[in-house]
Amino acid sequence: MTHPYELTLAEAACAVGSRSLSPVELTASVLERIAAVEPAITAYATVTAEHATAAAAEAEREIAAGRYRGPLHGIPMALKDLVDTAGIPTGAGSRQRSGHVPEHDAAVTVRLRAAGAVLVGKTHTHEFAYGTTTPQTRNPWDTARTPGGSSGGSAAAVAAGAATFALGTDTGGSIRIPASLTGVVGLKPTYGLVPRHGVTPLSWSLDHVGPITRTVHDAALVLGALAGYDPRDTASLDRPREDYTRDLGRDLDGLRVGVPVNHYFDQVRPEVEQAVRTAVDALTALGATAVPVEIPMAPYVLPALWGLVAPEATAYHEETLRSTPELYTPDVRLLLEAGEFVPATAYIRAQRTRTLMRGAWLELFRGVDLVAGPTVTSTAARAGQTVLHWPDGTEESVSDTYVRLSAPANLTGLPALSIPVGFDGDGLPIGMQLIGRPLSEALLVRAGGAYEAAHRPVARLAPL
Repeated sequence: MTHPYELTLAEAACAVGSRSLSPVELTASVLERIAAVEPAITAYATVTAEHATAAAAEAEREIAAGRYRGPLHGIPMALKDLVDTAGIPTGAGSRQRSGHVPEHDAAVTVRLRAAGAVLVGKTHTHEFAYGTTTPQTRNPWDTARTPGGSSGGSAAAVAAGAATFALGTDTGGSIRIPASLTGVVGLKPTYGLVPRHGVTPLSWSLDHVGPITRTVHDAALVLGALAGYDPRDTASLDRPREDYTRDLGRDLDGLRVGVPVNHYFDQVRPEVEQAVRTAVDALTALGATAVPVEIPMAPYVLPALWGLVAPEATAYHEETLRSTPELYTPDVRLLLEAGEFVPATAYIRAQRTRTLMRGAWLELFRGVDLVAGPTVTSTAARAGQTVLHWPDGTEESVSDTYVRLSAPANLTGLPALSIPVGFDGDGLPIGMQLIGRPLSEALLVRAGGAYEAAHRPVARLAPL
């Protein structure tokens, strides 16, 4: 018998909308699942059981009265602990924010509440999102390993059935990296599509907010509730609302999928490369055409990323870095202190590089509709592991190897979707990343959904 917590968002929405499943029953099942798996994975910084139970009861009353708000109504969700929630602690994974309780909701929190979603808790983040491992949390596929980060708590919760969906943030890959490493779906929207007001920043010119879900369909449903203009976010795009599910079920005939000849398959674990190339073959079997492409300015990806993140993060933390530096964890404090030594000229060069890179990627998309490659070079590292060793004798930090393939979409602001496409020999998930031209989220959903329908019709929970 299927427990309600096992349902995908779309399945749960269908059951709640038809009144064959009550939001109270669904929320109770997810809260029970949280209680069962939290000792093993520690995905949550705060569990809001009482709040969730009351919100679910209110959703049930509204639906019974004929006031059904749509597919998120009565659905249990989690928010990364960077996202402000009025009256509920938002700690950003740091002692700097110990006891901090916002007075107002973030813009995305307001939108999810308006859609009727039920908040079950706040998920762990790497401190202030400045890292890729979320050390508080364990990977539900293997609790000796990291779930990735910085949205590791959100991804682990979704992968374990401890949230029907969750939100993450993504500056260099922090939605897609943990989604790939925990076998779920992560969608980083076009820069500016989802407002960031009320979300603690890491790097103002690179930060994105987006969904982490069990399926591509689920991600499209959540994005539909999140997207839209907010004047309080200076990067916010003023665009009409969309139905991102509209092309689900369409074939892929005529779709041109760019397959990189450089960067995306350089220094990648063989099992990851094989799984992703097999997934690309699956897209062509569904009607798409594979087109070789060269990734522009690939050697400059990591220098440009860190050249932007380091000074922008340090600027945000300038006051507390000087007044209470001891409240940061050593790794984040070191990064913030290093940001003070980045000269203005280096920051300007990074901005110019980003501008040139975006232009080159837009030119690339004159010949293809999507670019497909691995989301991450490797599967989940062991907790506490700091470097990866490659067959040629070189070493790479876990942080660099995790962001190397996801960072281009941040630097260019392009939408990117990570979907599960297999497992390595240790049973750890592997993700494929699809990157599209600006505002092509519906196309990403169409392609990812087609692969999912043909090759992953049942979204597996991690076998905790």
